[in-house]
Amino acid sequence: MENKIWLSSPHMGGNELKYINEAFAENWVAPLGPNVNGFEDDLEQFLGSNVKVAALSAGTAALHLALIECGVQHDDEVICQSMTFSASANPIAYCGAKPVFIDSEPDTWNMCPKALKEAIEDRIKNGKKPKAIIVVHLYGMPAKMDEISAIAEEYQIPVIEDAAEALGSSYKGRGCGTFGRFGILSFNGNKIITTSGGGALVCHTREDKDKAVFLSTQARDNAPHYQHSHIGFNYRMSNIVAGIGRGQMEVLKDRVSARRAMHDFYVEIFKNINGVTVFTEPGNDYYSNHWLSAIIVDPEITGKDRESLRLAFLEDNIESRPLWKPMHLQPVFEKAPYYGTNVSEKLFDNGLCLPSGSNLSDEERVRIAQVITSYFQS
Repeated sequence: MENKIWLSSPHMGGNELKYINEAFAENWVAPLGPNVNGFEDDLEQFLGSNVKVAALSAGTAALHLALIECGVQHDDEVICQSMTFSASANPIAYCGAKPVFIDSEPDTWNMCPKALKEAIEDRIKNGKKPKAIIVVHLYGMPAKMDEISAIAEEYQIPVIEDAAEALGSSYKGRGCGTFGRFGILSFNGNKIITTSGGGALVCHTREDKDKAVFLSTQARDNAPHYQHSHIGFNYRMSNIVAGIGRGQMEVLKDRVSARRAMHDFYVEIFKNINGVTVFTEPGNDYYSNHWLSAIIVDPEITGKDRESLRLAFLEDNIESRPLWKPMHLQPVFEKAPYYGTNVSEKLFDNGLCLPSGSNLSDEERVRIAQVITSYFQS
């Protein structure tokens, strides 16, 4: 059997070991140290907008802390994009709060501003103003942040940007993750850069960052003994993991270019296949890192479906994946309120994520193209 082609595998740059070895040499094997500080500085410089970054153990941890800093408590309601991975919604439950899910719009596949406004007005009418809005930049595609931010400002509800998939993406020239009160980044093994596991909270004030670091290090009070006046968490990134991140930051721009080249590769393949749409930016305001390239297969036009294509890839040992199953369709959230129509459901039914790694070889691209061509010609 041919070697496995992964959907999105880690891609090392070469200098990661330098930073890791420095940490071992200096005995900085702890959840603090020069690599943690350096990685945060690297991210702040890359994102711009005078942000402050707290490096944490996971993007999920960052989202949990963002909700806490937004004052989310037991029985509060938090608005969340439905078309996303469960990690966008799970921290709402960690807080004992309740999610309110919002449908996608067809341009970016992200939170629909119209459904968002409808949901806020309806929840307020029912006596429950949402405490926060979690918007996701799906597969690296920026959401309609002008419209979403305007609605959030109108009702004075803080926005948390889940930019776990969108490091290197921008909207109107501004980096994703810098628009809301907080932004969330992930460095999981399949992301555009990785620290093997890890994440970061993007803040706009030193106070918010300091609070995140305080909470992520077990909320220990400033005392010579161990004293705690708040519930804390073990969420801080280790100096070893941050060393991987420092090496990865050196090649981030190259990784974005390679992912975008994979998107262009698919555009070329599908340009003459009617009924297949490659997920792409709706206009010049949007710049996607194309973390994952995805397509929509219209069964009525093609006579094919995305599941049969996925199985055709699988036969050649190539990984592909259906789009995220919307959160309002998940058994764990089946009782949560949902606002919208069926945009996200149609996307899930007909959408497929394709191999998008920045380390795919020319030979692997030939295999991918052969499967696609053979499938749609059969």
